[in-house]
Amino acid sequence: MKLLHQLPPYNLFGIEDQDFDSAKVVAIPVPYDSTTSYKSGSRDGPHAIIEASRNIELYDEEYKREITDIGIYTTDEMQPSVNSPEETINWLEKECSLVIEAGKIPVIIGGEHSLAIANIRAIAKHSNDFSVIHFDAHSDYRDEYMGSRYSHACIMARAKEACKSCYSVGVRSIDAESAKKYSDDILYMKDMRDLSAKEIASMISKRTKKNIYITIDMDVLDNGEMPSVGTPEPNGIRFAELDAILKNLLMEKRLVGADFCELAPIPGLIAPNFLAAKLIFRALGHAFFQKKR
Repeated sequence: MKLLHQLPPYNLFGIEDQDFDSAKVVAIPVPYDSTTSYKSGSRDGPHAIIEASRNIELYDEEYKREITDIGIYTTDEMQPSVNSPEETINWLEKECSLVIEAGKIPVIIGGEHSLAIANIRAIAKHSNDFSVIHFDAHSDYRDEYMGSRYSHACIMARAKEACKSCYSVGVRSIDAESAKKYSDDILYMKDMRDLSAKEIASMISKRTKKNIYITIDMDVLDNGEMPSVGTPEPNGIRFAELDAILKNLLMEKRLVGADFCELAPIPGLIAPNFLAAKLIFRALGHAFFQKKR
C-alpha cells in the first residue's frame, strides 16, 4: 500500500524519477522572509507552490508537450542563515553558481524577493551578457531599508551593481529618490494600460539583451487574482496579460535564469498558490517549447 502524500513525488510539478544530469532547469526552493517589512509569510511560498504544482496537469495544450520534456530537477528546500540576510544571499549565490557550472538554468522559488540578488550575482560572475527584467509592483531601488542593504526593497539596487542592463515592468509604487534616478529604466503600470501584451513585450525587448534573467514578485499581479502577497498594491497586471507578455518576450529572448518570489499563502485560499505554480509552468513552456524568431 502506498502512502497518499508520496503520490506524486514532492518536487516541482511532481515529476517521477527526476534526474539532475539530464535536467535543463534546476528549481531551488528557499523558504525565507527575514527582511519582510509588512505581512510575513513568504517563507511558506515555496512549499505552497510545490504542493500546488503537484496537482497541475503536466500537458500544455498550447504547445502539445509535457513540462517534463524540458528536464526539471528540484533541490531540497534550502535552509537560510539565521545570522544575517547577507549571509543567506552569499551561500545561495554559491548554490546557484554550482547549478550554472553544471550547464543548467537556476530558478529560485521564494521566499522573499531579496533572494533574486543571489541568482543575478551568480549569473553575472559567469557572463555579463544578459539583462534583468523585473516584474514588480514596487521599484525595489532603495539602497538600504530597515538597516539592511539586502532587504526585499533593495533588490534592484543590488542587481544594478551586478548587471548594468536592468528594466522594471508593472511598477506602481516608488519612492521619490528612486523615481528621479531610475524612471528611465521603468515601465510604469500607468503607462501600460492602453498597450497590448505584444506592444509591452516589444518595448521591453528593445531595452534588453538577447539573454535575459526574469525576476517576478507576485505582487506585480492584480490583487483580485493574487491577494497572497506581503505588500499588496491595487491595479496590477492580470495573469493572462503577464502570460502573454512572457510568451512574446521568450519568443525572441534566451532565458538564463529566473526567480518567482513573494507568494505569502493565505490559509484556506489555494487559488493563488495554483496561479503561482501555473505561472512558472507557463514561463518555462514559453522559454523551451516555442520556436524562436
